[in-house]
This record gives sequence, C-alpha cells and structure tokens, in this order.
Amino acid sequence: MSGGVLAAFVPIWALTGLGYLLGKFRVLGAGAEAALTKYVFIVAMPAVLFTTMQDTPLTALLNPGVIAFLAGTVVVGAIGFALGKWVFRRKLSEWAVSGMASCYANAGNLGIPVLLQLFGDSAFIIVVILMQTLVLMPSLLALLESDAREPGRSRWRTLLMLPLRTPVIAASMSGVLFRASGLHLPHLAAQPLHLIASAGVGTALLVLGMSLTSGGPPEGAGTRRAEMATVVGLKLVAQPAITLGIGLLLGLPHPVLMIVTVCAGLPTAQNIFIATSQYALDSRFVRDCVLVSTLVSMGSLSLVSWLVGELL
Repeated sequence: MSGGVLAAFVPIWALTGLGYLLGKFRVLGAGAEAALTKYVFIVAMPAVLFTTMQDTPLTALLNPGVIAFLAGTVVVGAIGFALGKWVFRRKLSEWAVSGMASCYANAGNLGIPVLLQLFGDSAFIIVVILMQTLVLMPSLLALLESDAREPGRSRWRTLLMLPLRTPVIAASMSGVLFRASGLHLPHLAAQPLHLIASAGVGTALLVLGMSLTSGGPPEGAGTRRAEMATVVGLKLVAQPAITLGIGLLLGLPHPVLMIVTVCAGLPTAQNIFIATSQYALDSRFVRDCVLVSTLVSMGSLSLVSWLVGELL
C-alpha cells in the first residue's frame, strides 16, 4: 500500500490509541466513557449528519455506481442477518448488529482520504454517506428499538416515534429537508453546529479507544470470535467481490467500477459501535469487529484495488 493511503489510517489509530490511554489511566474520571458515548450519539453525530446532508446535493444519487454499491450492500447485509439469526442463533438486536457490521462502510473519516489518495476524487463517497445515513442507520435503529421496546407497547408506535426520539435520524431528515427546500441556517447558528461536527468523528474514535479498557472479550468469546471473523470476511472480502460482480453485469465504466469496489471494501464504521452502545447489548463484539476490520483493511484495500486493476 502506498504511503499516502497508509497515511489515511494514521488519524484513526492515533485517536483510538489516545482514547485507550485516557480510559486506562482514568484521565477523565469514572463514567467518562458513558458520558462521551451519549454526547457523541445525542449531540456530535447529529451535527455531523445534519451538516453533511445539508451540504450534499441530492443529484449525487444519480451516480451510475449507486445501484451496484447499494445492491452489494443489501446482499451482504442480508447474508450477515441470516447467519446471525440461523447459524449463530442470536436474538433480533444482535443479528441486526452483525448484519449491519457486515455491510456498513467507514465512509467518512476513512473513505474520503482513501479515495483521494487512490483516485484524486472523493465525490462518490458522499453518495455512500447519504445512502447509509438515510437507509442503513435508521434500519438498524428501528430493529434495535423494536427489540428493546417496553412490554405491551405497540411495535408500530415504537417505529413511528423513532425519528422523534433518535437524534441521528431526526438530524439526517432535517438536513435533507433543508437541502431540498433551499433553506440555509443563519451564519450565527451554522457556525457552532459546524464546530461541533468537526470534532464529532474524532470524539467517536476516542470513545472507541476508551471502550478497549472496559472489560475483556465479548460474552461467549469462542462463538463470538467465529462470528466476528465471519463479519470481517463479509465486509472486506464478500462485499467488494459481490459489488464488483454486480458492476460488471451492469456494464459500469471501468473507473466507476474501481471506485465502487474500493468503497465496498472499506472496513466497518465506528457508527455501528456508537449506536450499539446506546442499547442493552454487549458492544464489545461490534467494537472488535470495527477494530479488526480496520486493521485488516490496511492490506485488503491495497489488494482489492490491485486485483480490480488487473481484472480491468
């Protein structure tokens, strides 16, 4: 892998490592991890998503590679769901997390620098962010909320109230509505929002690092290790391979095909970890999926880009 692409990983590992040190030596005090996790989920990530959606033209969805990437994502996600439910025998919320971890790409803080280094253009990654934010994240949260709903409470009522009770969905929908309507926040309101957003991804990585000090391996570590290996394999091998195959069937231009395949090979996003941390789940599993897939992708992304180049 070129030094330029390797450099895209440096901020991720630096901030994750800093978070680990902060957690290990209790620099921020007891309860800091839980407080920062809530801050990221309720304040920082909604700011990131609102500003991203507001600044993204909806015409970006017209990119010819969208169908191939979306189809590859759906197929791999469905495989992850099925394996989690029928092979690993997980409950609804757990197989939902496994499925999403299998197909939800780290498009923001890794996809942009990787595409810039490889192709000199990161426009397609905005489409990926838009699709994941508007489709995948709400789907995951809907499944988690449905499984965690109070006894006697209507499943449909829980789902209908989800956008009002979940800041990341409300912020995403608001950003799209602002963009579609042509409205813009006043400068005095937009400036602090952008300041919060600029630190959102970094804070999420600090929380990911801090989580490494909270307990040992996931419950049922033997089975979960096999499940984690399956999730990482689906994300880094199956998703780019399936996306490439679909792109070839659709006759995508070679440059577009290369870009969508590399995007499909990006590791699992820490957004899945942050979302999982808000519910009564063992978030150490998805934490490990994020970390292992990110580590392995340092080599697999280079291999994917080389193989696709040879095939084309």
